[in-house]
Amino acid sequence: MKTTIAGLACAFMLVTAAAAAQDKAPAKKIYCWNENGHKVCGDALPADAADAARTEISARTGIAVRSVERAPTDEERAAAADARRQAALDAEAEAAAKRRDLAMVESYATEDDLRRAYGERITLVEESLKTSRLGLANLRQSLLSLLRQAADLELQSKPVNKALTSNILRQHGDLLRQQAILEQQQQDHQSLGSDLEQALARYRALKTPEKATQG
Repeated sequence: MKTTIAGLACAFMLVTAAAAAQDKAPAKKIYCWNENGHKVCGDALPADAADAARTEISARTGIAVRSVERAPTDEERAAAADARRQAALDAEAEAAAKRRDLAMVESYATEDDLRRAYGERITLVEESLKTSRLGLANLRQSLLSLLRQAADLELQSKPVNKALTSNILRQHGDLLRQQAILEQQQQDHQSLGSDLEQALARYRALKTPEKATQG
C-alpha cells in the first residue's frame, strides 16, 4: 500500500510540474493581417508585416486575444506632431487670454473705467489716422512732382537721369508702405468698438462671481 501511495504521489507531482511548465511557456499565437487586399495568417509575423494592422489569435483556444492597429506613416506622424504643437499653442493663447481678462478686472474697478480706457485708445488711433492721412497726402504730392519732372524731360526728348528715377521709385515705395499702415490703422479703429463690447461682456462675467461672494 505504501509503495502504491508513493507512486501515485510521485505521478501527481510530475503531472503538476509538467502543467506548471506548460503554463510558464509562452502561449503560441496565430497572426492574421491583410496583404494586397487578402487576409493572411501564420504562426510568425514577417518583417514586412510588422507595421500592418493585425489580429493575434490564441493557437490553443482559437480566440482572438489582441488587436493591433497599423503603425502610422511618416506623414501621419508629422501631422500628429503638428496637431500637438498647434494644440499647445492654442492652449497657451487661451491661458494668455484668461490672464489678460483677470488683469483687466483687477485694473478697472468699474465698467466706466474700462470704457474710459478704450476711449483713450480710440482717441490715440484717431490721432494716428490723422497723421497717416497727412503723411500719405504729402507723399502723393511729392511723387506727383517727381513724375511731372520726368514727364517734362521726356517731352523735351531728354533722358530721365538715374537720380530722378531712384527718387521716383523710393517715393512710390514709401507711398505703398504708408498706405498699408493707414489700412491697418483703419482696421484697428473699426475693431475697437466690437473689442470694447467683448471686453465688457468678459468683464461682467468675471465680476459677477465676485459680487455674489460679497453679497
